[in-house]
Order: sequence, then C-alpha cells, then structure tokens
Amino acid sequence: MQIILMEKVINVGQLGDVVKVKNGYARNFLIPQGKAKRATAANMAEFEARRTELEAADKAKLAEAQARGEKLAGLTVQIVQKAGVDGKLFGSVTNADIVAALAAQGFEVEKAQVRMPGGHLKQVGDHTVSIALHTDVTADITVAVLGEQ
Repeated sequence: MQIILMEKVINVGQLGDVVKVKNGYARNFLIPQGKAKRATAANMAEFEARRTELEAADKAKLAEAQARGEKLAGLTVQIVQKAGVDGKLFGSVTNADIVAALAAQGFEVEKAQVRMPGGHLKQVGDHTVSIALHTDVTADITVAVLGEQ
C-alpha cells in the first residue's frame, strides 16, 4: 500500500516520504496512530498545503525531546525489590516499575519509551536503560536495583 508519512518512522522513512508498506502495517498501525495517510491525490494535495506546518511541529517536538533528554541523561533511579541471598530477584524489574520510579522523581515517561536491551532486570545491581523520547533522541539512565531480604 502506498502511504504518505506524516512524521518520521524508524526503518520506514522521513516526514513527507511516499513509501510502499505492507497493507496490514499501514491499516493496523501507521494510519490509526496518525503517522501516515493513504497516498491518494487528495491527501497528497492536503499534505503539500500543510507541509510547512507539519515540519514546524516536528521541529518543535524534536527540540522538546532534546530538552527532556538532557534532563534525563545520567539520572540514577533506585528501585527496591525482594531478593534472595545470591542477589537474584524474586520476580523482575519491568518497564512499568521504571516509569513509576521516574514519575516519583517528576519525569513523565511512557512504558513504550523504556528500552531494556537485555529484557527485564532480574539481578541486584546497577543497570543501564535507554529512554527513547523521540525517533532521534534517546537518553541513558542508570537503574540501581536494591535487594531487600
């Protein structure tokens, strides 16, 4: 299916690109999320009329994400979980736990923005976690998992 991207989408294209993607990806994700529109003549004309407005909004989002990223970069978050004698957690630290800890410190982050490359944290210690604030902006934070007996 031919679509017009209304914002930058990772591994697909930039704002304003006309790309061909699988029908299900367009119908079920890109179009309902507002990230794309069908590439019809009417939608192309509408996009060209609003191009400067959309580019300005995209630059504003990027600038806001960069400002938030500078505040988050290098931040340390402490999370206390029950752990065994060997330092292995009973359960794990998930995206939701990290979001709750960040909210307690005054940072608004969504669960989907937390990137945990090694999966959920299951060991006591310091772990590096990435927060994807924008397609071009990521901030690395340190999650200190403390064990309680």
